[in-house]
Amino acid sequence: MRKYEDTYQHKGMRKQLVSLLKTKGITDDKVLDAINSVPRHYFLDSAFDKIAYEDRAFPIGEGQTISQPYTVAYQSQLIQVKKNEKVLEIGTGSIYQATVLAEMGARVFTIERQKKLFEAQRNYYFKPKYPNIKFFYGDGFEGIPSFAPFDKIIITAAAPFIPPKLVEQLKTGGMMIIPVDEGSSQRMIRITKKEDGSYSEELFDLFSFVPMLTGKNG
Repeated sequence: MRKYEDTYQHKGMRKQLVSLLKTKGITDDKVLDAINSVPRHYFLDSAFDKIAYEDRAFPIGEGQTISQPYTVAYQSQLIQVKKNEKVLEIGTGSIYQATVLAEMGARVFTIERQKKLFEAQRNYYFKPKYPNIKFFYGDGFEGIPSFAPFDKIIITAAAPFIPPKLVEQLKTGGMMIIPVDEGSSQRMIRITKKEDGSYSEELFDLFSFVPMLTGKNG
């Protein structure tokens, strides 16, 4: 059984990470406070303990990764989450992004298509602390229509296009953050849903994500 410890050294590495994120353009205090509060090393194998706060992605199994902290902070900043907003996350992965959003006060509905990663969530250390995270196994392109509409939607994988069913599940005035394929990298896009069901698009920086796939695996 893994022993979870958040030492002074870990806390110090988180402070250094927050300082780095500030130099890279993260200015939202709620995002920075959440990154500083959530022990990223808990979401990785203990072998990564000493390097868990480096600003890079790490493998978590099933061909998936825990996103680079800058990417997590960037998406969290773009989504402008407010306390008690309903946020749909596509791609639970390590649960780190969902935990950051929950720490910011969001009610997170997160969906994972990889059965092994979904089943690993049963041992999620922070379940008692974050009852505002609800876990689902399914196809991210389908979303979770029974809990729609959502205030915000965040996609943590490279989408080939903006999924129409997810747009349908967004509230009028709601926002979706989605990295959309542009060859070897993806353009981060923020869409805002209009009253007539259409949406506006804002284009941001290029990133690299694992692909968003249809269906369920396992």
